[in-house]
Amino acid sequence: MNTDAFALRHIGPREADHKDMLKTIGVDSIDQLIYETVPDNIRLENGLNLAPAMSEQEYLEHIHAMASKNKVFKSYIGLGYNPSNLPAVIQRNILENPGWYTAYTPYQAEIAQGRLEALLNFQTMVIDLTGMEIANASLLDESTAAAEAMALLFAVRERAQKKNNVVKFFVSDEVLPQTLSLLQTRAIPLGIELVVGDHTSFDHSEAFFGALLQYPGKSGQVHNIADFISKANDAQIKVAVAADILSLVMLEAPGKFGADVVVGTTQRFGIPMGYGGPHAAYFATKEAYKRNIPGRIIGVTKDANGNRALRMALQTREQHIKRDKATSNICTAQVLLAVMAGMYAVYHGPKGLKYIAQKVHNNTYALANTLAHLGYTLKSDSYFDTIRVEVQDSAEIKIVAEANEINFFYPDSETVSISLNETTNQNDLNAIVNVFAKVSGKDAVTVQVVGDYNAVPEALQRTTPFMEEEVFNTYHSETELMRYIKTLERKDLSLNHSMISLGSCTMKLNAAAEMLPLSWSNWGNIHPFAPKDQVEGYLTVLKKLEDQLTEITGFAGTSLQPNSGAQGEFAGLMVIKAYHESRGEGHRNICLIPSSAHGTNPASAVMAGMKVVVTKSTEEGNIDVNDLREKAELHKDNLSSLMVTYPSTHGVYESAIKEITQIIHDNGGQVYMDGANMNAQVGLTNPGNIGADVCHLNLHKTFAIPHGGGGPGVGPICVAEQLVPFLPGNPVMPVGGDQAITAISAAPYGSALACLISYGYICMLGAKGLTESTKIAILNANYLKQRLEGHFDTLYSGERGRAAHEMIVDCRPFKANGVEVGDIAKRLMDYGFHAPTVSFPVAGTLMIEPTESESKEELDRFCDAMISIKNEIDNCSKEDPNNLLKNAPHTMAMLTSDNWDLPYTREAAAFPLDYIQDNKFWPSVRRVDDAYGDRNLICSCAPIEDFIEA
Repeated sequence: MNTDAFALRHIGPREADHKDMLKTIGVDSIDQLIYETVPDNIRLENGLNLAPAMSEQEYLEHIHAMASKNKVFKSYIGLGYNPSNLPAVIQRNILENPGWYTAYTPYQAEIAQGRLEALLNFQTMVIDLTGMEIANASLLDESTAAAEAMALLFAVRERAQKKNNVVKFFVSDEVLPQTLSLLQTRAIPLGIELVVGDHTSFDHSEAFFGALLQYPGKSGQVHNIADFISKANDAQIKVAVAADILSLVMLEAPGKFGADVVVGTTQRFGIPMGYGGPHAAYFATKEAYKRNIPGRIIGVTKDANGNRALRMALQTREQHIKRDKATSNICTAQVLLAVMAGMYAVYHGPKGLKYIAQKVHNNTYALANTLAHLGYTLKSDSYFDTIRVEVQDSAEIKIVAEANEINFFYPDSETVSISLNETTNQNDLNAIVNVFAKVSGKDAVTVQVVGDYNAVPEALQRTTPFMEEEVFNTYHSETELMRYIKTLERKDLSLNHSMISLGSCTMKLNAAAEMLPLSWSNWGNIHPFAPKDQVEGYLTVLKKLEDQLTEITGFAGTSLQPNSGAQGEFAGLMVIKAYHESRGEGHRNICLIPSSAHGTNPASAVMAGMKVVVTKSTEEGNIDVNDLREKAELHKDNLSSLMVTYPSTHGVYESAIKEITQIIHDNGGQVYMDGANMNAQVGLTNPGNIGADVCHLNLHKTFAIPHGGGGPGVGPICVAEQLVPFLPGNPVMPVGGDQAITAISAAPYGSALACLISYGYICMLGAKGLTESTKIAILNANYLKQRLEGHFDTLYSGERGRAAHEMIVDCRPFKANGVEVGDIAKRLMDYGFHAPTVSFPVAGTLMIEPTESESKEELDRFCDAMISIKNEIDNCSKEDPNNLLKNAPHTMAMLTSDNWDLPYTREAAAFPLDYIQDNKFWPSVRRVDDAYGDRNLICSCAPIEDFIEA
């Protein structure tokens, strides 16, 4: 047993287990299984060219050495990113706790009540601070949220505006530069015309449907947005406001002035800057637009006993239902970061937030006064935390500042911008002033912070109360918050309890050694726009990760900027669009998508300005090659691309894949490969070898970034040589190709901090370990398939009867017994398991993906549970719905009640198999009422009694 080999810790089945597993499957070796599973014509001839695998100790020493190459200067750059204090109780009990970071998106509400409550806290905090009526459970970053706001306002234009083709959207020149770049990316495909200008002289013309303001502006100036919004409302122009969340503690809520959407980031609520992310953005709007809100919304409903319960509301699986008509392609959130930001608000409460905001503002006011006394002219007269200072030569200030390990922002050669934050103390203020004193040849001065100040105009000062709910006014000692966090954690089933075999989601091990560096200050306290000579560690690691992913995918270049899988899809299509335009073929706008594709595919294609043409699937679940050829030839003059998942969403390696990609190329298109199933390719084949031109990867699936309860995700794109010039750029930090498309995410490298996890995963596994992981993922899936045979029918198999890394079991025949697939999902909770993916890609089925990280013992427990449930189904009937499956899940309250009138024993309900006795997981609520929750949409912490129907 080589204890230096990380693969030994990452891969679940022991070598001694292989013999029994292979015997069950009916093959002599793993190589024979791979031969029978993966088509010969796509297998790689050579292994991956990667550095030798590191041990965990070697990797931690290496990543520590890389961290030491980053210089952690005092950051006053601002522009939407600020140093913040992450309370240790939140760091220790959430960020570093697998009970929180290994959970999945809370589709199964009964075993996710903890994080659902934490997200409801987040939504309530956002609603209160923004003054809006409804908020979602977070978005990817502030710039993405602003782009989604623009898209929402475009969708909800007045009928006359749509009839008259009103397409102009005004953007204040005070909006953050990265946000403007992302708006440009999103506007063009939607046919929106952006007009950037001074909002104080905007004429509120009827040619505009919407506008975006920054509050405070990027200059730090707090503008009177009330007047602008009032005039806009009169002109039927809807207004979105990008607001600094901490400033809203002191500034009046935009909702009170009549804003239609308010967006921003919660990064400064205790989340490390992390060289750009991940962070939780927020999105709040009016209830009238609830059907158009992107992302996830957590709502209050009731369970089967009428007790309060939480669930994801409305858009739970919108992309799979609406597909190309979806509101947005975003199918996730930044849950882990939203939970942390919400818990920051719980810990500090309204009084604590007021103290922090006032302290930041007092320091800014005192700094401004001191600089004025030194003879400097301020360009700001109304501000919260940011001031701009006129100087003779900003380059001279920069030299002295950096010599003192201080970073400012320099908008031009005669201006210095300084943004303070909650970590700024008296010594920091003095150090800032001393830089300016030295440049002006004056003596050093001490900044005097005396009393509370307010440089905000009285009309904009906050009078609206906020966060009066009990949860924000209770847990203010560390002991109380620690216990509250633990109370919520115990309600959720995560990977630290049992396997989560969600098909297409790859819930593999998130190793502790991969996660540890995320808490290190030399990675967390770096601003995304810090000078490049201060981030050598980050740039080295990110470049190595790009090279690793490029090698693994068989392509020529990689961009790490997309910060979710859906953003990766959009980025890949926009790069293809730019490529066609560069060749004078901008008219190519037809995107072929198989009917079995993930629902975000058509949604992303529409966002990229393409017209979706769906191709058929065969009865075996494969792409209908004849139908594809017919449609590719029909649209050859306008064919842009094909979006294809490989192995297919049905869990099969299609042998015709090379023929399929060649058909697209022969008709002038490019091939986009969805990387959702890359866990079945690594080391055995790759997108480049298959004939694709671009793919996105889900680093939160294949490359071990944890799902975090529904985010963060990272969705980099890897591209063939002809597409490299178009990789996305950033307006502040030069990245991307030499003909880069505009930004996809706010930060140059997206969620850079999370990328460390995938870097560690690849470094510690190496080429051999990565390839072995793929083989064992296939072994585990086929072992499950064989063990369930005779109890459940597998819907699709490869040409030799094998599954890829996942398979679909058909539950539709059980309707004859009155049992739906959802009943099986709920009953699995009683056995201590999260259900596999329900009704995707085929309604009435379960898609199961065990991953390589699960042991034979865990696979057997899951199979025993499924087989036991099948026996229970056999005893069910349509005529008698009072049975184990229809009543599932069973809670502790049910089992310990004096009243038990069900036609089966308590043991059968809660302890149907012996293994459950040792590690019982209790769902905290009975089955939730989804329909009631949508009819009575409640997205904040108000008690349910306020909303119960009479």
